[in-house]
Amino acid sequence: MVVNSPVNFSHWHTEPALIGGLLLLSWGYTILIGPYRTLLCPSLPFTRKYGYWFALSVITFYLAVGSPLDALGENFLFSAHMIQHNILMYTCPLFFLLSLPEQLVDKIFEKQPFLEITAKFFFHPIIAGLLFTLVFSFWHIGQFYEAAIRDKSIHMAEHLSMYFCSIAMWWPVCGPSKRVPPLRFGPQMLYILALMLGQTPIFAILTFSKDVLYDTYFYAERIIDLSPLEDQKSGGVLMKLANMAVSVGVLSSIFYRWSTQSQETSKPA
Repeated sequence: MVVNSPVNFSHWHTEPALIGGLLLLSWGYTILIGPYRTLLCPSLPFTRKYGYWFALSVITFYLAVGSPLDALGENFLFSAHMIQHNILMYTCPLFFLLSLPEQLVDKIFEKQPFLEITAKFFFHPIIAGLLFTLVFSFWHIGQFYEAAIRDKSIHMAEHLSMYFCSIAMWWPVCGPSKRVPPLRFGPQMLYILALMLGQTPIFAILTFSKDVLYDTYFYAERIIDLSPLEDQKSGGVLMKLANMAVSVGVLSSIFYRWSTQSQETSKPA
């Protein structure tokens, strides 16, 4: 039940850093899949699906940080902020990786050995999984969470670090490269299960704590009929449900693709 609404739901962020950054990213992607693709891989056609995935990546990123959801989560509701984090971790990075043609990525790695070495390090499942889990946990420690809420620059750093670490997290599952390949199906499933376990302590603390962990929400004006503690518990539950839904969906996809591949390889020639 809505108590009152000091949030302006018609206000969308148009700050130069945000809009300029998204436009710069879009320009860079256009150059990559346009002139640069023609130069490196002249035989590689560009299919619209890559453009659609990139557009979805940009749109979901802007919905997370540019829509009224940002003000709602920053000033009033912890649960809204957790929805924002879910979008930044689970949807935008995945859509971005799906927008990259494998042949083009491999050609770039071939031409730029340093990039390939760097990718092999950061996208290694142990490094990627640890980095994702540690960054996620770090930004939910009280003083760092509060610092991000109160300072726009730190808040931007929080969101960008989550986004880039999530790209690394997704790579072992759906990395668009044969030179820096994703894991085989069996290890992929173990990797997803390990990620689920790695985030469980934070979910448990948020859900079962008897105290409000963040002063911002303790003193925030109530805009829905939830106490600060109930809002915090709701945020923890939302994070866990999103984590489980994504994990089950990915595990189901891996199992289906593994089963399909096994059936195809077992067919007589």
